[in-house]
Amino acid sequence: MVPGDSSERLSLQCRIREGDLVIVYERHDNMKAIKVTGGSVLQNRFGVFKHSDWIGKPFGSKVFSNKNGFVYLLAPTPELWTLVLSHRTQILYIADISFIVMYLEIVPGCFVLESGTGSGSLTTSLARAVAPMGHVYTFDFHEQRAVSAREDFEKTGINSLVTVGVRDIQGEGFPNEYSGQADAVFLDLPQPWLAIPSAGKMLKPDGILCSFSPCIEQVQRSCESLMVKFTDIRTFEILLRTYEVKEARAEIGEGDEGFSFRSPPRKKRQHSTEKGNEVEASCATTIVARPCSEARGHTGYLTFARLKCLS
Repeated sequence: MVPGDSSERLSLQCRIREGDLVIVYERHDNMKAIKVTGGSVLQNRFGVFKHSDWIGKPFGSKVFSNKNGFVYLLAPTPELWTLVLSHRTQILYIADISFIVMYLEIVPGCFVLESGTGSGSLTTSLARAVAPMGHVYTFDFHEQRAVSAREDFEKTGINSLVTVGVRDIQGEGFPNEYSGQADAVFLDLPQPWLAIPSAGKMLKPDGILCSFSPCIEQVQRSCESLMVKFTDIRTFEILLRTYEVKEARAEIGEGDEGFSFRSPPRKKRQHSTEKGNEVEASCATTIVARPCSEARGHTGYLTFARLKCLS
């Protein structure tokens, strides 16, 4: 991260200061981003939390309300920011983002071009990947979305790594000043094939392009355009299945051999009301892993291609 900026401090797990952005964690599906202000309070179902009590505590701390309820104060990592940011557009999630960063071969010092910015979910992870000396130039045709994205990047402390521009990349292409400089280009556009010729001019020899499209017809047209100047063209669909791990009760009888995806059962002792002595309970607890009932399905297709090297 850039020395001295908030992203470096957060990565080092420093203590919370006034003005910092924290992720208030109630449970895995209930988090929110809050700027710490000395005279402010947070009110929720667990009670009232004073911001002044948070200042000086390390990120990850468990803090208590006036009713002895509690929340956790987490650093706004790209993964958590993706879960709490304002959805100005449909966003990319962790499974797609991690694959994109890996397959584009993005490392510290890379020069990356992106279109369009949208809600900035991917941009945030790209910025962390190129830090401390690289840079991400991201473009959106919608001016208000670009303004909102800049504000978000300032909140999360990555504004020194990201430049946001307003430009119709499909119609105008990328600015000529970046020609031949980009290590990687990412496209999230309705008609990516219109921007592929310009993206090819921006890339260094052997540079990599990725295009995200929700429909296979978009993929087909993009691949036709890529065949002109690109090689190693591949398309992927990332499907993520999450499992919930929790403690559950199960009836244990003679001859039971256990349960799939479960640890050995732990028997509890119960008090007998008839004889007044303790006996082993027939109902035991065990750790169970089950697929989540609401699994995230298809998000889109990721098409990658490498710019041909001219001999």
